[in-house]
Amino acid sequence: MEVKSFDQGIHPRYNKALTKDKALIKAKVPDEVVIPLQQHIGAPAKLLVEEGDLVKVGEKIGESAGFVSANIHASVSGEVIAIENSDSRVEVRIKNDGQDNWAKEAKQNRRLEDLTANELRSIIQEAGMVGLGGATFPSHVKVSIPDDKEVDTVILNGAECEPYLTVDHRLMLEEAKKIVTGLKALMKMTEAKKGYIGVEDNKLDAIKKLQDVTKGNSQLKVVPLETKYPQGGEKQLIDAILGKEVPSGGLPLDIGVVVNNTGTAAAMAEAITEGKPLIQRAVTITGAVKQPQNLLVRIGTPVESLIDQCGGFKGNPGKVILGGPMTGKAQSELDVPVTKGTSGVLVLSEKEVNHYPDASPCIRCARCVDACPAKLIPTNIVKLVKEDMISEADDYNISDCIQCGSCTYVCPANIEMVQWIKLGIAKLQAKKRD
Repeated sequence: MEVKSFDQGIHPRYNKALTKDKALIKAKVPDEVVIPLQQHIGAPAKLLVEEGDLVKVGEKIGESAGFVSANIHASVSGEVIAIENSDSRVEVRIKNDGQDNWAKEAKQNRRLEDLTANELRSIIQEAGMVGLGGATFPSHVKVSIPDDKEVDTVILNGAECEPYLTVDHRLMLEEAKKIVTGLKALMKMTEAKKGYIGVEDNKLDAIKKLQDVTKGNSQLKVVPLETKYPQGGEKQLIDAILGKEVPSGGLPLDIGVVVNNTGTAAAMAEAITEGKPLIQRAVTITGAVKQPQNLLVRIGTPVESLIDQCGGFKGNPGKVILGGPMTGKAQSELDVPVTKGTSGVLVLSEKEVNHYPDASPCIRCARCVDACPAKLIPTNIVKLVKEDMISEADDYNISDCIQCGSCTYVCPANIEMVQWIKLGIAKLQAKKRD
């Protein structure tokens, strides 16, 4: 079996055995959900409900406030008991009535073959579809191709290279037909002639399942990829599968490619053929919990509820991360809700968190340079950011950093390189706005 890849990258401990064989099951729907109106890149959705309103599952409670924005829907039926403002975020708290009554407009049976590209774009926009791989970019924007651009290829990211996470693996095994339907819809919306699904070779069962589903379709191909981090990065996928390079400062669209996540494709298929808006997603709950699982979770479910459903903490928790260990975000509270971008809940034990030594001076070993998938020189960029030489860091293409954390992972001096680079990017963006 030919296996493709990109240059550089790293091989962290993947720790996927905890959940890779655990089938997706429905999580318990909580008594209350808290649904933020900002779950995506772009403008927050505009509030459509008031305290005391009764809502149904799939009813729109937030309307996109611009082209780069996304609709938000109720994930349970019940009463809006509070409109909360938290850290400049508006959140809708709904008390679940336990009836699971769906809005009429949220249940429609349609066939992909009967719909035009414009109708498909309208459906996914109405459904509040965003990228489920973590970026949460509104999907309708990604498939609205400018007149001066052409797309010939759609790539689905089934690499799931982030350690611990296994929901995409399970979706590829359990919902392969939906994923392929979503890929066909993406190709129809972008007028692409070729479709690829890239899957790392630590998921041979998923590769075979997708090959079986796509068999006989000359436009579709499943591509085995080397198990390496960050194989699932957009630019790394394109490099591995097509041998093409996205230009510095550019987008995949600049070379005729659109990339989406396999989970996004499956959710698109449900929106198109069943009329389901994006009100739930698959989440891996793993690490230092008693019963790690892959769950189908309603948006707005508190993280604490999911940990309880997995038997609670195993030992003393040191850190709870939304996402994976490389790109996820540590949480200070457990009442935070699952949002459209939550791919995992990772619990690290106290022992795992506390054994890391403090940073020491850079020893100029260049391990970060060898690891960087964007082919940058992280050590030089970090030095410039520390000295507040942001324009000079821009000369080193700091904005091409994909923030994967590979540099931090390999650094023998324990320098939090990716954090410094993120700070530099934020300062550069602020400088350009001024």
